[in-house]
Amino acid sequence: MKQVQGLLWRMLGVIGLLLLASLWVLLDAHPALAQDKTINYTFSELQGQDFSHKDLEGGVFAAANMREANFEGSNLSYGILTEGVMLKANLRGANLTGSLLDRVTLDFADLTDAILIDAIATRTRFYDATITGADFTNAVIDRYQVSLMCERAKGVNPVTGVATRDSLGCR
Repeated sequence: MKQVQGLLWRMLGVIGLLLLASLWVLLDAHPALAQDKTINYTFSELQGQDFSHKDLEGGVFAAANMREANFEGSNLSYGILTEGVMLKANLRGANLTGSLLDRVTLDFADLTDAILIDAIATRTRFYDATITGADFTNAVIDRYQVSLMCERAKGVNPVTGVATRDSLGCR
Protein backbone atom coordinates (compact mmCIF):
# COMPACT_ATOMS: atom_id res chain seq x y z
CA MET A 1 0.00 0.00 0.00
CA LYS A 2 2.86 2.38 0.86
CA GLN A 3 4.43 1.61 -2.51
CA VAL A 4 1.22 2.58 -4.31
CA GLN A 5 1.00 5.84 -2.34
CA GLY A 6 4.64 6.63 -3.12
CA LEU A 7 4.08 5.97 -6.81
CA LEU A 8 0.96 8.14 -6.76
CA TRP A 9 2.87 11.05 -5.16
CA ARG A 10 5.65 10.73 -7.72
CA MET A 11 3.15 10.80 -10.59
CA LEU A 12 1.44 13.86 -9.10
CA GLY A 13 4.84 15.52 -8.75
CA VAL A 14 5.70 14.82 -12.41
CA ILE A 15 2.28 16.11 -13.53
CA GLY A 16 2.76 19.23 -11.41
CA LEU A 17 6.18 19.86 -12.94
CA LEU A 18 4.74 19.43 -16.45
CA LEU A 19 1.95 21.89 -15.65
CA LEU A 20 4.45 24.44 -14.31
CA ALA A 21 6.69 24.02 -17.37
CA SER A 22 3.68 24.42 -19.68
CA LEU A 23 2.56 27.54 -17.83
CA TRP A 24 6.07 29.00 -18.07
CA VAL A 25 6.20 28.35 -21.84
CA LEU A 26 2.76 29.88 -22.36
CA LEU A 27 3.60 33.00 -20.36
CA ASP A 28 6.87 33.47 -22.24
CA ALA A 29 5.43 32.77 -25.72
CA HIS A 30 5.27 35.52 -28.33
CA PRO A 31 2.53 35.27 -30.94
CA ALA A 32 3.83 34.65 -34.47
CA LEU A 33 1.60 37.41 -35.83
CA ALA A 34 3.34 40.02 -33.73
CA GLN A 35 6.52 39.44 -35.75
CA ASP A 36 4.72 39.55 -39.14
CA LYS A 37 5.53 42.82 -40.89
CA THR A 38 3.42 42.24 -44.00
CA ILE A 39 1.85 45.41 -45.32
CA ASN A 40 -1.82 44.77 -46.04
CA TYR A 41 -3.94 47.35 -47.85
CA THR A 42 -6.55 44.92 -49.19
CA PHE A 43 -9.74 46.78 -50.29
CA SER A 44 -8.21 50.09 -49.14
CA GLU A 45 -8.93 53.55 -50.52
CA LEU A 46 -5.45 54.82 -51.36
CA GLN A 47 -6.31 57.33 -54.06
CA GLY A 48 -3.61 60.00 -54.34
CA GLN A 49 -1.53 58.55 -51.46
CA ASP A 50 2.26 59.03 -51.46
CA PHE A 51 4.21 55.78 -51.16
CA SER A 52 7.26 57.11 -52.98
CA HIS A 53 10.66 55.57 -52.15
CA LYS A 54 9.16 53.15 -49.59
CA ASP A 55 10.10 49.51 -48.99
CA LEU A 56 6.79 47.73 -49.59
CA GLU A 57 8.26 44.33 -50.46
CA GLY A 58 5.66 41.58 -50.22
CA GLY A 59 2.90 44.10 -49.56
CA VAL A 60 -0.71 43.23 -50.31
CA PHE A 61 -2.74 45.80 -52.24
CA ALA A 62 -5.47 43.43 -53.47
CA ALA A 63 -8.57 45.20 -54.81
CA ALA A 64 -7.24 48.54 -53.55
CA ASN A 65 -8.11 51.86 -55.18
CA MET A 66 -4.70 53.37 -55.97
CA ARG A 67 -5.77 55.94 -58.56
CA GLU A 68 -3.11 58.63 -58.94
CA ALA A 69 -1.09 57.12 -56.06
CA ASN A 70 2.65 57.81 -56.06
CA PHE A 71 4.91 54.74 -55.89
CA GLU A 72 7.92 56.40 -57.52
CA GLY A 73 11.14 54.55 -56.64
CA SER A 74 9.33 52.15 -54.29
CA ASN A 75 10.14 48.50 -53.76
CA LEU A 76 6.93 46.57 -54.50
CA SER A 77 8.75 43.34 -55.32
CA TYR A 78 6.82 40.15 -54.63
CA GLY A 79 3.74 42.21 -53.84
CA ILE A 80 0.13 41.29 -54.52
CA LEU A 81 -1.78 43.95 -56.41
CA THR A 82 -4.54 41.73 -57.79
CA GLU A 83 -7.66 43.56 -59.01
CA GLY A 84 -6.13 46.90 -58.03
CA VAL A 85 -7.00 50.13 -59.78
CA MET A 86 -3.83 52.10 -60.56
CA LEU A 87 -5.29 54.54 -63.06
CA LYS A 88 -2.78 57.39 -63.58
CA ALA A 89 -0.53 55.99 -60.82
CA ASN A 90 3.14 57.01 -60.70
CA LEU A 91 5.32 53.89 -60.75
CA ARG A 92 8.43 55.62 -62.11
CA GLY A 93 11.48 53.53 -61.22
CA ALA A 94 9.41 51.19 -59.03
CA ASN A 95 10.61 47.61 -58.51
CA LEU A 96 7.76 45.16 -59.14
CA THR A 97 9.96 42.07 -59.55
CA GLY A 98 7.97 38.87 -59.00
CA SER A 99 4.77 40.75 -58.21
CA LEU A 100 1.26 39.51 -58.93
CA LEU A 101 -0.56 42.13 -60.99
CA ASP A 102 -3.50 39.99 -62.13
CA ARG A 103 -6.49 42.07 -63.35
CA VAL A 104 -4.90 45.42 -62.50
CA THR A 105 -5.90 48.61 -64.30
CA LEU A 106 -2.72 50.52 -65.18
CA ASP A 107 -4.31 52.84 -67.75
CA PHE A 108 -2.41 56.14 -68.10
CA ALA A 109 0.06 55.00 -65.41
CA ASP A 110 3.72 56.06 -65.55
CA LEU A 111 5.93 52.96 -65.61
CA THR A 112 9.05 54.79 -66.81
CA ASP A 113 12.14 52.76 -65.78
CA ALA A 114 9.99 50.34 -63.72
CA ILE A 115 11.22 46.78 -63.22
CA LEU A 116 8.63 44.06 -63.74
CA ILE A 117 10.95 41.07 -64.07
CA ASP A 118 9.08 37.76 -63.50
CA ALA A 119 5.88 39.66 -62.72
CA ILE A 120 2.53 38.07 -63.50
CA ALA A 121 0.29 40.63 -65.18
CA THR A 122 -2.46 38.53 -66.71
CA ARG A 123 -5.71 40.28 -67.63
CA THR A 124 -3.98 43.55 -66.75
CA ARG A 125 -4.56 46.70 -68.80
CA PHE A 126 -1.71 48.99 -69.82
CA TYR A 127 -3.73 51.35 -72.07
CA ASP A 128 -1.80 54.56 -72.70
CA ALA A 129 0.64 53.71 -69.90
CA THR A 130 4.12 55.22 -70.26
CA ILE A 131 6.53 52.27 -70.44
CA THR A 132 9.75 53.97 -71.56
CA GLY A 133 12.72 52.10 -70.07
CA ALA A 134 10.53 49.54 -68.27
CA ASP A 135 11.93 46.00 -68.01
CA PHE A 136 9.34 43.23 -68.51
CA THR A 137 11.85 40.34 -68.72
CA ASN A 138 10.07 36.99 -68.19
CA ALA A 139 6.85 38.76 -67.18
CA VAL A 140 3.61 36.96 -67.98
CA ILE A 141 1.45 39.45 -69.89
CA ASP A 142 -1.51 38.85 -72.22
CA ARG A 143 -0.40 38.72 -75.84
CA TYR A 144 -2.80 41.48 -76.88
CA GLN A 145 -1.41 43.87 -74.26
CA VAL A 146 2.15 43.05 -75.36
CA SER A 147 1.28 43.85 -78.98
CA LEU A 148 -0.17 47.22 -77.91
CA MET A 149 2.85 48.01 -75.74
CA CYS A 150 5.29 47.07 -78.52
CA GLU A 151 3.86 49.93 -80.59
CA ARG A 152 5.18 52.47 -78.09
CA ALA A 153 8.02 50.55 -76.38
CA LYS A 154 11.32 52.39 -76.28
CA GLY A 155 14.23 53.08 -73.98
CA VAL A 156 16.57 51.03 -71.84
CA ASN A 157 16.12 50.37 -68.14
CA PRO A 158 18.89 52.23 -66.24
CA VAL A 159 19.15 49.54 -63.54
CA THR A 160 19.00 46.30 -65.56
CA GLY A 161 20.35 47.63 -68.86
CA VAL A 162 17.60 45.80 -70.77
CA ALA A 163 15.72 47.50 -73.61
CA THR A 164 11.96 47.68 -73.14
CA ARG A 165 11.34 46.27 -76.62
CA ASP A 166 13.64 43.30 -75.95
CA SER A 167 12.06 42.55 -72.58
CA LEU A 168 8.60 42.46 -74.22
CA GLY A 169 9.84 40.30 -77.09
CA CYS A 170 8.84 42.90 -79.70
CA ARG A 171 9.84 42.26 -83.32
